[in-house]
Amino acid sequence: MLQCRSYDRCSTIDVRYPATWMHDLQYNDTITTVSGYLSMNILSGKHIILGVAGSIAAYKIAELARNLTLEDALVDVILTKAAEHFVGQATFQALTGRPVLTDMWALPEDGVVGHVALGIHADAVAIAPATANTLARIAAGICDDLLTTTVLATQAPILCAPAMNPQMYAAAATQKNIATLRQRGFTILEPAVGRMAEPMVGKGRLPEPDVLEGEIRALLGRRSGPLRERQVVVTAGGTREPIDPVRYVGNRSSGQMGYLLAALARDYGARVKLISGPTALTPPPAVTVIPVETTIQMRDAVLAACVDADILIMNAAVADFRPAHALVSKIKKSGESGLILELVQNPDILGELKEHHKLFKVGFAAETDDLIANAKGKLARKNLQMIVANDAVASIGQPDIQVTLINADGEITALPRQSKSQAAAAVLMAIAQRFNERAC
Repeated sequence: MLQCRSYDRCSTIDVRYPATWMHDLQYNDTITTVSGYLSMNILSGKHIILGVAGSIAAYKIAELARNLTLEDALVDVILTKAAEHFVGQATFQALTGRPVLTDMWALPEDGVVGHVALGIHADAVAIAPATANTLARIAAGICDDLLTTTVLATQAPILCAPAMNPQMYAAAATQKNIATLRQRGFTILEPAVGRMAEPMVGKGRLPEPDVLEGEIRALLGRRSGPLRERQVVVTAGGTREPIDPVRYVGNRSSGQMGYLLAALARDYGARVKLISGPTALTPPPAVTVIPVETTIQMRDAVLAACVDADILIMNAAVADFRPAHALVSKIKKSGESGLILELVQNPDILGELKEHHKLFKVGFAAETDDLIANAKGKLARKNLQMIVANDAVASIGQPDIQVTLINADGEITALPRQSKSQAAAAVLMAIAQRFNERAC
């Protein structure tokens, strides 16, 4: 069954400065308002070929085709003859609004020989599910149907998502064909582990449509995104400092903004490492996730990830203090009326990177008062290139957010209150623009 999908579209925005912020701005500050921060949708206008081979998993591709179409991609579906035993042409035609392609001799030529036209004009090709037979034929260079001809003719990046019986996937011949395709530059998405159509559990399931979409976004971004060939580190979520085995000192951070920024950086073409404290969120596909719990663990992960990184987006709500001694046994109630915890200061992660001059560092400041003044002070102390400031009280647990961007040169940009996905798009666009200006 197809599920409804909600997504944000940014429209032209008329920015107003909130009256409660005006007293924070100094007379000589450089202030910029923004009208029309539009998110860069990497899928918009892209011509994507979905090749569907003969597997029971083919039904999942109907949702993928629909979602890509909703994101303004031009989606052409190629069904192999075997695929038509599992899914019908009418389904894909209804979801994409375009005719389904099966016969390489029935294509309009459009000035190009018909059976290679699709491959020549494609921005990306995704073969999902990719059966053992399809992988073998492509690896051997066979082009006796529309799908294999399109693959051989295209210069576009190609994603293959194998789906088959676990024993077929593990077979030496299949693994050799996969290795051959990787050597030729194909992106191969490892199958998921789970229950198969037959009564068997193993590695061979087609990943879910959102994972496939994320991989396609990454594929397109690495080819044309504004952060392609860059390494981006994003931190997200809150840290937890243990009091005893069952209790901790923490905060209310959901991690949502950091996860959105990581997904957008992937769409922009970056290789993304997401260093995340505990959250209830599903990590974005095509992103390397490094889970941590404490501030010290996050510090160690960030310092290691930033050795070869270009950009650090420090969005995590890191605990400033931790219990001096974490007990090995659960604290029990006693006859005393209270409990005294001794807290010690945690490491300053951004502070330890202060002298890392090649790294473009972006911090976040969630403040309860004197928003601009406190954010500017943090930007200067930690030698940041940009800081994103927001009112902590007005943002915690809310679906939308209002942020102000402050650059190292003193420029202040106030964004309107909007959904967190819209705010994340505006923030990352500003980061990419500043980074590329600095790199030139």
